[in-house]
Amino acid sequence: MTRDILFVQGGGEGAYAFDAQLAENLQSTLGPGYRVQYPHMPNEDSPNDQAWKSKLAEELAALGDGVIVVAHSVGATICLAGLSEDGDAAKISGLFLIAPPFIGEGGWSIPEFEPMAGVGAKLPKDLPIYLYHGRADDIVPFAHVELYAKALPQAHVRLIDAADHQLSNDLSDVAADIRRVGESAPRSLIRAST
Repeated sequence: MTRDILFVQGGGEGAYAFDAQLAENLQSTLGPGYRVQYPHMPNEDSPNDQAWKSKLAEELAALGDGVIVVAHSVGATICLAGLSEDGDAAKISGLFLIAPPFIGEGGWSIPEFEPMAGVGAKLPKDLPIYLYHGRADDIVPFAHVELYAKALPQAHVRLIDAADHQLSNDLSDVAADIRRVGESAPRSLIRAST
């Protein structure tokens, strides 16, 4: 049986190609028991949260229940917002957020994005959520992970020494957590892939 992983890229010029390194590293670290799906998100240069949420809903529907979601940077922020709004979070078996910018008080202000305060209360209580932030991240300030820790008190926070915004293209910590979540997920949420 193979576990499906939906990997959501970050935003910015060339982000899909750049984040492909993360998706490839995750696939090689996890090995053959997992299949990383890496769709190209629309208008990556200037992400529109509604367009990305629609694409995410489409991808999740195609993969079915029990998928594990891993998302990077602004893709993680949009993914978290979308899952908290539409009820699809109940269909996933784990959420792994890498260096997400916090939108709202103390974080960034992006007019078309909803503030993230209180987002944790909108997600299933039993959904495993993991936050990763490199201490050497020079794109998303370190304070953002602290803001998320308050907004998502149920999340496991992983601070990675000497890692940058891309976690230095080493997702071994993420893979280890995915394996732990995968081993504890109910068999009914594990979908066979071909």
